[in-house]
Amino acid sequence: MDKTAPSPGPTASAASATPMTPPRPAALLSRMRDSDLWHSFRTHPSAIFAAALLALIAATAFLAPLITPQNPYDLAALELWNAEIPPIWNPEGQWPYLLGTDTQGRDILSAILYGSRISLVIGFASVLLALAVGLALGLVAGYLGGWIDNVIMRVGDVLLSMPFILIAILITAIASASLPTALKDVLAAPILIFAIAVPSWVQYARTVRASAMVEARKEYVQAARLIRVRAWRIMLHHILPNCMTPIMVAATLNFGLAILSEATLSFLGVGMPPDQPSLGTLIRIGNQYLFSGLWWIVVFPSIQLCLIVLSVNMIGDWLRDALNPKLR
Repeated sequence: MDKTAPSPGPTASAASATPMTPPRPAALLSRMRDSDLWHSFRTHPSAIFAAALLALIAATAFLAPLITPQNPYDLAALELWNAEIPPIWNPEGQWPYLLGTDTQGRDILSAILYGSRISLVIGFASVLLALAVGLALGLVAGYLGGWIDNVIMRVGDVLLSMPFILIAILITAIASASLPTALKDVLAAPILIFAIAVPSWVQYARTVRASAMVEARKEYVQAARLIRVRAWRIMLHHILPNCMTPIMVAATLNFGLAILSEATLSFLGVGMPPDQPSLGTLIRIGNQYLFSGLWWIVVFPSIQLCLIVLSVNMIGDWLRDALNPKLR
């Protein structure tokens, strides 16, 4: 009697030998086009308008060296005899200063585009840093619980008990007093990013903690524990994906708040230096000449700041409605 096991067929052997390949980019794009989120975006006029406006602002900001007539950060490019020129539609306006110049001969349009780039980068980086810290601490607090949860949440309560802007001012003041004079302007942007991110991570941590506590009691997490899956793998691969919906909405809305926070700190004089002006710095400088007839120095940077925050908030409102299962 032949006891040899039958050899697998060619189909079975080929299937077992074929490795799993990741989906192609074309398949991912097709899946995105067929998703409910993309359909909601295509049928939402205000979201399309806000996304187009934000894309235009970001494109002009990051392409500023190619489209602006002047580098406002280069003091050698400033010409004092071109100072206080009104906008181009004014009879005293001059080309190429479309929005006029300030008291130092700095082109307002160039300064706005360069300043928008700084504000966008600082806002995005601060949200990214706060999001990373909040996700990590929220997952640990919600999954492990116990004294670790109590310590993290009590630190968050302390931060929430103080005004947001006061914490940011305190951090920037300590950093400015500790750093040597030569490094203050160089590290102004990283200090602002850190100052805005420190009080911002609490919201993400609280949101992730609440979702993690719910997910940690479900059957699939209990099954992963029974087969001795490591805790960090459970948190990253099982719990975190189920917490991302509220986090995406909060991060989008907080992006606008981060840009406003940077503008507020720069307006108060504890943000970006005058030789590297952000939108808040431009508004602070222009506010000094508001009642002397040089209205364009403060009005146009303020309009740009309002457009950025408005477009971000409109995208955040759409995203909140699109990801809400009760509104589908």
